[in-house]
Amino acid sequence: MKCLVTGAAGFIGSHLCERLLADEHEVVGLDCFTDYYPRAVKEQNLSRLRPQRGFTFWELDLSVEVPRSVLQGVQWIFHLAAMPGLVRSWQDFDSYNRHNVTATQRLLEAARGLPTLRRFLYASTSSVYGKYASGDESLPTRPSSPYGLTKLAGEHLCRVYSETYGLPVVVLRYFSVYGPRQRPDMGYYQFVEALLTGRPIRLTGDGLQVRGNTFVADCVEATVRAAEALPGETFNVGGGELATIREVIRLLERLTGQRAVIEHLPPRPGDQVATGADVSKLTRHTGWTPRTPLAEGLAQQVAWQRALLEKALPLRKAG
Repeated sequence: MKCLVTGAAGFIGSHLCERLLADEHEVVGLDCFTDYYPRAVKEQNLSRLRPQRGFTFWELDLSVEVPRSVLQGVQWIFHLAAMPGLVRSWQDFDSYNRHNVTATQRLLEAARGLPTLRRFLYASTSSVYGKYASGDESLPTRPSSPYGLTKLAGEHLCRVYSETYGLPVVVLRYFSVYGPRQRPDMGYYQFVEALLTGRPIRLTGDGLQVRGNTFVADCVEATVRAAEALPGETFNVGGGELATIREVIRLLERLTGQRAVIEHLPPRPGDQVATGADVSKLTRHTGWTPRTPLAEGLAQQVAWQRALLEKALPLRKAG
C-alpha cells in the first residue's frame, strides 16, 4: 500500500511509520512541528525514518493547505496529527481548533476525491468520553476539556464525510499510550525522568486516578489492523491492564531502583478520573488483543529514557 501518515514525527506516528515500512509499504510522512514540545525531539524520531527506502517526508501545516501531490496514489491515510495535551487546551483554544478541527476538515475534503483511497483512519482519544472513560464504545461522549472537545469535533467531521461522500473512515480512540519516544510532557515520561535524575515527581491530584495503559507497539498493531476493518466503525484501543497513578509510580521505583519523592499539586482542570478501554469490538473485527504487560512496557520506556540521559550527560559536562 501507499500510506500517508500525518503527525509522522511524533510519538505514535514515528512508530507507525517504522511498522509500515517494515511491512514493505510506501510511506509519505507529514508533520508541521507545532511548538507544543521541542522540534529537536521530533527530529530525533525522524532521524530513524529519513534514511529508509520507501519513506518521504513533507513539512506541512494541514490547516493551511493540503497539496494534491501529497495525496497522489495514497490508499491508506492515518491521520494522527493533532495538538495534544489537556492543560494548554484551556489557554490556547485557537491552536487546538486550528490543528484538530480545521486541519482535519481540510484533509477530509482533499481525500474525498481520491480514487485510490481504501481507508481513512482518524486517531481520536479516550478524552472524548470525559472524566469517566471506562467501558465500550457505547459510553456517552462528554469531553471534560477543550482538547477532548476538538478531538470529538474531528470524529463528527469524519462521520459527516463518511455519510455524505462515502469516505471510508475508521475512528480509533487511543487510551493512555506509553513507551519509548513518549512525549516529554506526558506523565510517565516525567515520572521516569524525575526518578533517574533524583528530582521530585510532581503529582497532580491524589494519585488514585486509574489509567488503562496501552503500550505503543500494541497501539500501532491495532492501528494497522484497523486499516482492514469495515468503514464507518469506531473502536477503542487500550491495553487492558488498569493501574492507579500511585501504582505506576511504585512500579517505576522498582524498575529504576530509586525511591520517589512526591511533590503534591492540585488536580488539573478536566483531568480524567478513570480510563479503561473495553476493546472487545476491535477484537471481534480484527482479532487484535493487547499483548504487552505494563511492567514489561514500562521497563522498555525506562531503558530508553536511561539511554537518553546517558547520551546527554557528556554533552552537559562538555558545556
